[in-house]
Amino acid sequence: MAKLPISIQAMEASCCVTVLPRKKRIVYSSWIWVLTFMIYCSYHLSRKPISVVKNVLHQNCSSLTPPENVNASVDPTWCDWKPFDGANAPTLLSTVDSSFLFAYAFGMFLSGIVAERVDLRLFLSFGMVLSGLFCAMFGLGYILKIHNIGYYIAAQVMCGLVQTTGWPGVVSCLGNWFGKGKRGLIMGIWNSHTSLGNILGTLIAASFVTYNWGLSFIVPGLIIAGLGVVVFFFMVPEPAMVGLPNPNKKMEESPAIYDDKIKVVCVEAQESKEEKAIGFLEALKIPGVIEFSFCLFFAKLVSYTFLYWLPNYILYQTNYGPEESANLSTFFDMGAIIGGIMAGLVSDYTGMPAATCSIMLIAAIPMMYVYQTFCTVSLGINIFLLVVVGILVNGPYSLITTAVSADLGTHQSLNGNAKALATVSAVIDGTGSIGAALGPQIAGPISSYGWQYVFDMLMVSDVLALLLLTRLVLREIQRWRIRRREAAPARL
Repeated sequence: MAKLPISIQAMEASCCVTVLPRKKRIVYSSWIWVLTFMIYCSYHLSRKPISVVKNVLHQNCSSLTPPENVNASVDPTWCDWKPFDGANAPTLLSTVDSSFLFAYAFGMFLSGIVAERVDLRLFLSFGMVLSGLFCAMFGLGYILKIHNIGYYIAAQVMCGLVQTTGWPGVVSCLGNWFGKGKRGLIMGIWNSHTSLGNILGTLIAASFVTYNWGLSFIVPGLIIAGLGVVVFFFMVPEPAMVGLPNPNKKMEESPAIYDDKIKVVCVEAQESKEEKAIGFLEALKIPGVIEFSFCLFFAKLVSYTFLYWLPNYILYQTNYGPEESANLSTFFDMGAIIGGIMAGLVSDYTGMPAATCSIMLIAAIPMMYVYQTFCTVSLGINIFLLVVVGILVNGPYSLITTAVSADLGTHQSLNGNAKALATVSAVIDGTGSIGAALGPQIAGPISSYGWQYVFDMLMVSDVLALLLLTRLVLREIQRWRIRRREAAPARL
C-alpha cells in the first residue's frame, strides 16, 4: 500500500486524531477534488502553447513591416522561424502536433496499467516535473536559436509520453474518493479543468508570443513542475491511507463511517485483501467500454482539431493578429466548460449518458457549418458561435472521459475493485487520443486546399461518433420505457 507523505502524517498526528470520520472525509475529499482539478488544469495549460506559437513560427510576412536590415524581396520568409519557413510549413507544424499526440495516445495504454500498480502520488508528481521539463525544452529552442525539426519533434514526443501520467492518475484519485452518486455533475464541473487549463495556457502563451515565444513554453513548464512538488508533499490518493472507507463499496462492507472501533478492523481487512489490477483485454469486456472508446476517438478528433488549429483559423479568416486570434479562441473553451457541466447534469438527471452524448453530437454537426459560414460577419457573432460550438463539441468528450469512464471503471462486474479504474480510463482516453492525434495531423495539409474541407472532416467525424453510440442509445431508451411503465400507476 502507498505511503502517506510526511506532511500529511504530521497533520494526522497533530489535528486529525479527534476528528469524526464524516467530517474528515469531507475535508479530504474536498482537498482531493481541488488538487486534482489544479493538477489536470496544469497539464492542459502546458499543452496549449504550441497552438498559439505556431502563428508566429509561420506567418504571412508580406503583411508585416520588415526591419531596416531585411530586404523582403530577397527574403520573403524573413519573419518565419526556420525550419517552418517553407511551403511545407503546415505539414511540419502538423507533424509537430502529431508527435506529441501519437506519443500521448500510445503511451496512455501503458500508463493506465502502470498507474494501478504504483503509488499514484509519486506517479503524478514525477510525471508533472518531467512534463514541465520537456515543455520548457521546446521553448529553449528559441533562446538557443535551434532550427532543427528533429529537436522540436523530440521535445514533443517526450512531453507526450510523460503527460500520459496525468489522466489515469487524477481519475483514479477522484474515483477513489467519490462514489457514483451525482458523479456526472461532480465530474462535469471538475472536468472544466481541461478548458480552464486551455484558457490559461492560451493567455499565458499569447502574452509572450509576439516578442519571445520561448517563454510561452517555459512559463507553463515551470507552473506544472512547481505543482508537481505540491503533489509530492500533499496528495492522498486513497481514503484507506487515512483510515477512511472506500465509497465505491457497499455501506455494510465499510462500516467505518459510523463506528471508529469497527473502522480499524475494516481498514485492516481491506489492506490484507489486496485488490488485483485488471488487464487490457479484461477492460474491453466491460459492457460499453468499446462503444464509448471509439465514440471518443471521433469526438476527441474534433475537439483537438479545434484545440490546435482554431487560433490559426481565426488568424487567416479575420484581420486579427496572432495574440488577438489566440485570445478570441478562448471563447471556444468557455463554451466547453458550460458543455461539460450541462452534459453531466443531463446525464445525472436522466441516467442516459449515451443519449446525452448523441443529442449534443446531432446539434454540433450543423453548428460547425454555421460557424464556418458566419464567423467573419462580426466579432459578436464570432464569439457567440464559438461558445455554442464549444458547448456542443466538448460536452460529449467531457462526459465520456469523466463520469462515463469512472462509472465503467467501477462497474458492478468488477465487484468494487478500485484498481480497475485507471486501466479503464486509460483504454477509453487512449483510444480517444489516437483520434486526437489524427485530427490535427490531417487538418494541417487539408487546410492548404481550403478550410471548408477541414470542417467537412469534422462534421463527418461527429456523424461517425453518433453512429457508434446507436446500440447503447437504443438500450437506454428501452430501460427508460421499462422504468416509466413501472412508475406509472396501475389502471383500475
